[in-house]
Amino acid sequence: MKRRSSLTFLLAACGALASTAGNAQQPTSADIAAATWPQRAIRLVVPFPPGGGTDAVARALAQKLAARLGSPVVVDNKPGASTIIGTESVVKADPDGYTLLVSGSTSYTVNAALRPKLPYDPLKDLAPVAIVAKAPLVIVVNANSPYKDLNALLAAAKAAPKTINYATFGSGSAPHLVGSLLEQTTGVRLQDVPYRGSAQAMMGLMGGEIQVAIDTVASAAQHVRAGKLRALAIAGNERARALPDVPTVTELKLPDAAFDGWYAVAAPARTPTPIVSKLLKEVDGAMRDPQLQEQIRAQGMEPVFIGPKPMHAAMEDEIGRYRALAWRAKIVVE
Repeated sequence: MKRRSSLTFLLAACGALASTAGNAQQPTSADIAAATWPQRAIRLVVPFPPGGGTDAVARALAQKLAARLGSPVVVDNKPGASTIIGTESVVKADPDGYTLLVSGSTSYTVNAALRPKLPYDPLKDLAPVAIVAKAPLVIVVNANSPYKDLNALLAAAKAAPKTINYATFGSGSAPHLVGSLLEQTTGVRLQDVPYRGSAQAMMGLMGGEIQVAIDTVASAAQHVRAGKLRALAIAGNERARALPDVPTVTELKLPDAAFDGWYAVAAPARTPTPIVSKLLKEVDGAMRDPQLQEQIRAQGMEPVFIGPKPMHAAMEDEIGRYRALAWRAKIVVE
C-alpha cells in the first residue's frame, strides 16, 4: 500500500513538472525585438529649426545615446506649425523604437490644450519616455525701468489696465500663457505684443518699445548679467541656477501663476514595452553623464530625469490647467 502511494505521488510530481515546463512563458516578438534593438540608426525628431534650446538638448543627448547604444543617433529637424509637423511625423512613424520625439512642453501639453483641431492626442498617441531638462522662464524689464520688483510692476498694471506691454511669441506661446496666468491670478490687465522671436523681443525691450518681456533664462540671463535688463521673477516653482538671486512667482505668493517649461523624449504609442524600457534605461544613463549635464546647464537649463509615469501625469495636469486658462482668458489658437 505504501509502495503504491509512493508511486502515485511520483507520477503526480512528474506530471506537475511536465505541465510547468509546457506552460513556461516563451519570449514574445517584442522581447526578441528589444534584445536586438537597435540594429540601425535612431532618429530624434526635433520640431524646431537647428539652433535653440530644443535642438541643443537633442544633439547633446544624441551624442551620449549613440556612444551607449553603439548605434548612430541622428537629429532630424522638422519645424513648422507650432511643432505640429514634427510631432505628427513621430505619431505616424512605425512604433519600433527608431523614431523618437525630442521637444518642449508645447508639443506635449500646450498645443493639446489650446488647439481643438490638433490632428493627434499626445496623451494617447505618444509613449512618454522621460523629461530630461527644465527650461525656466524669467520676467524681465529694462534696467532703467521704474519697476524694481514684480509687486511694483503689478501695482502699476492694476492702476492703469492695458498700459503695460509685454512681449510674446504669438497667441498661445509660453510668454503669452505666463502673462495670462499673471492676469488671472492677480486681476491685472496687460497688453501682449507679438514678436517673431526672442532676439527681436529683447531688442524691443531694451529699445523701449515694450515694458516687459517673458523669455527663457537662457535668452535673458546674459542681458541681466550685462546690466541691460533687470530680472523680477522666475515664472516657475524653482529658482534658476543661472540667476540664483531671482525669486520665483511661488516665493512671491503667486503659485497659480507658475509655468514650468521642460523638454522630454517620447516614442510613438504602441512601441513595445521592452523597447521603451531599454530606451528608458539608456536615457537615464546618458542623463547621469556630468559632461551632458554641463552642456544642458550651459544653455540656461537644468538637467533632470523624470520617468514615464510622472511625465504622463504632468501632461494630464498641464493640459487640463492650460485648457481652463484658455477658456477663462479667451485664448483662441487655430
